[in-house]
Amino acid sequence: MKRNLLVVALTLVFASLLVPSSWAQSLSTATVKGVVKDKEGKLLPNVQVLFVGTENGRKVQLKTDKRGEYFSLGVPSGKYNIIFTGPEGQQLFTMSGVNVMLSGENTFDLDLQKEYANAQAAGQAQMTPEQKKQIEESQKENSKIKGLNEKMAAAAAAQTAGNYEQAASTLAEATQMDPTRDLLWFKLADAERLWASKTAGDPSSQKERYAKSIEDYKKAIAIKPQGAYYNNMAEAYAKMGDTQSAIAAYLQAAQLDPAEAGKYYFNEGAVLTNTGKVDEAIAAFDKAIAADPTKPDAYYWKGVNLMAKATIKGDKMEAPGGTADAFNKYIELAPTGPYADPAKQMLDTIGAKIETGFGKSRSTPKKK
Repeated sequence: MKRNLLVVALTLVFASLLVPSSWAQSLSTATVKGVVKDKEGKLLPNVQVLFVGTENGRKVQLKTDKRGEYFSLGVPSGKYNIIFTGPEGQQLFTMSGVNVMLSGENTFDLDLQKEYANAQAAGQAQMTPEQKKQIEESQKENSKIKGLNEKMAAAAAAQTAGNYEQAASTLAEATQMDPTRDLLWFKLADAERLWASKTAGDPSSQKERYAKSIEDYKKAIAIKPQGAYYNNMAEAYAKMGDTQSAIAAYLQAAQLDPAEAGKYYFNEGAVLTNTGKVDEAIAAFDKAIAADPTKPDAYYWKGVNLMAKATIKGDKMEAPGGTADAFNKYIELAPTGPYADPAKQMLDTIGAKIETGFGKSRSTPKKK
C-alpha cells in the first residue's frame, strides 16, 4: 500500500514538472491591442492590422471592430512591422520595428490625424527657406482665389436678380483684390454695360456707364485678348453710337475666334442695319453666311437689306438679285422660325415663288 502511494506521489511530482506543449506556447505569446482613428480623429472600423515579424516573417492578422479597436492574446514576442490597411484595401500606415514583449500589454494606437500633422511638421522643418516661402505663397494664392470665387458668386446672384449696380460694385472689389485676371475685368465690364442699359432715363449717366464698361473691356483684352471680350465691347460701342469702333471690334473678335466668326459678323450686320448702312450690312451678312451657312437669320436680314434697294417699275416692285434666294433659304432652314411669315410676305411683294414645301408640310419640317 505504501509502495503504491509512493508511485502515485512520484507520478504527480513528475506530472507537475512536465508543462504541456500548448501551455508552453501560451507562455511565450504576448497581448497586443490598439485603437485606429482616421485623419479626422474618428474611430475607424474594419481596418486590417497585420503584424509581420522582421526576423522570421511570421504574420499575425487582426482587425478593428466597430469601435476601431483591435486585441489579441496570441502574438509571439519579437520585433514586427505593423501594416494598417483600410476597409477598401488602401494602405493607411506602417509602424516599423516595434517590439512585442511578453511582460505587460503592448499597445499600438494609430491616430492618422496626429501622424499627418507630425509628418507635415517634420517636412516643414526639413524645408529650405525658399520652399517654405513657396508654400506660404501657395496658401495665400488659394485663400485669394477662394475670396475671388465668393465675390464672383455674389455678383452673379445680384446680376440674376437684376441688381447690376450691386454686381458691378462687387466685381470692382474683386478687381482690387487681383487686377491681373482678365475674367474679372470682363465680368465687371458686362455688369456695367447691363447697368447702363437700365439707365435710359439719364442719357448722360448712361453714356458714362457705357464708356466705363469699354474701359474695363480694354483692361481684360490687354491681359488676354478674346473674341467674346471684343464682341461685348462692340455692343457697348454700338449703344454709344460709335458704329465704326463697334465694327472694328467685331472684326477683331472674328479674327481671334474664327469658330464663332459667323456670330460676330452677324452682329456687325445688325449694327449696320440699325444705322441704315445697307450695302455694308449686306456685306456683313454675306460674311456671316460664308462663316456659318447653317444659321437662318443672316439670310433673312440680308434679304431685308436687299429689299431696301428695291425699285418700283410701273406697278411692280423689283428687288436686287439674290433677294428671293435669301428669303427662300431662310424658310428652308427655319420653316417655323419667327421670320418665316414675314419672309413669305416679302416674296409675295416682289412676286417671287416660294421654293419650299413649307405650306404642305408645316407639321413635319425637314431636320437640319
